[in-house]
Amino acid sequence: MLFDVTVRVGCSLVYEASEPAMLLLNVQPCASRNHAVVFEALTLGDDLVADQFIDSHGNRVCRVSLRPGRNLFRHDAIVSLSSRPDNHDLTDRRPYDPGSLPPEVLRYTLPSRYCDSDKLVDFAWAHFGQVPHGWPRVQAISQWLHDNIEYRYMSGRSDLSAWDVLQRGYGVCRDFAHLAIALNRTFNLPARYVTGHLPDIGFPVPDSPMDFHAYAEVYLGGNWFTTDARFHVPRIGRIRVSCGQDAVDGAFSTIFGGANLTYFEVWAYQVARGTVGVGDPLDLTRRLDNQWTVRTDPV
Repeated sequence: MLFDVTVRVGCSLVYEASEPAMLLLNVQPCASRNHAVVFEALTLGDDLVADQFIDSHGNRVCRVSLRPGRNLFRHDAIVSLSSRPDNHDLTDRRPYDPGSLPPEVLRYTLPSRYCDSDKLVDFAWAHFGQVPHGWPRVQAISQWLHDNIEYRYMSGRSDLSAWDVLQRGYGVCRDFAHLAIALNRTFNLPARYVTGHLPDIGFPVPDSPMDFHAYAEVYLGGNWFTTDARFHVPRIGRIRVSCGQDAVDGAFSTIFGGANLTYFEVWAYQVARGTVGVGDPLDLTRRLDNQWTVRTDPV
């Protein structure tokens, strides 16, 4: 695959701990055929005790012991990726029956804490049961959610499941992802929750602050396909950080003990290859995205 776009992604986080606490930090991009990390730097406070492991979903997780007081974390990366949109190279979109699925994929067909598909069976069959199984049904679910669930920035709540969001009628990207996952699972289609970075390449969103983005992937024809009901258009430049059954597995941080997030900044923007390095000051005047034109690196 030709990687002809360069993106800078990262985040800066501060946690104030009232006592010794522990943090699971999940902010580093996963290995992917769709992007390559060129340079990467992760700062874990001031010599905090930490170890790193790969969890059961393939996520790169750091387990960090926090000290009382202020704990600063920063991740910065330069990533190369393709200017082609979502799913452009995935042609086999046949659904597998549960008896043919790889064992490691089966768990993504089951209800989970935030994707309570068992509560949505009647709704799913009433609205999408007549749509051909597989990719047409995935697209129909995404279209319905895009048209009928209102996106409201800062409306997210950590206690809402897919069923709750359907009753409420609005939410954030996390909620769109949970609903898409739960509805696809009612038809035994494996679906997983994904978090990552989504720069605005070829898709200007001038009033939307940079943030981590959540969306869904479904398993068809032996591959994972992107489905993102928040936008419902193929996007360029997704950089997957983590995945799992729902937001529990995809959280950028999980706190054990007395600590609170007091500062949060995320960046994800296109730059010209070779002009920016990790650790450089953030400079959005170098930004090449947030416009309809897609600018590519010389190859």
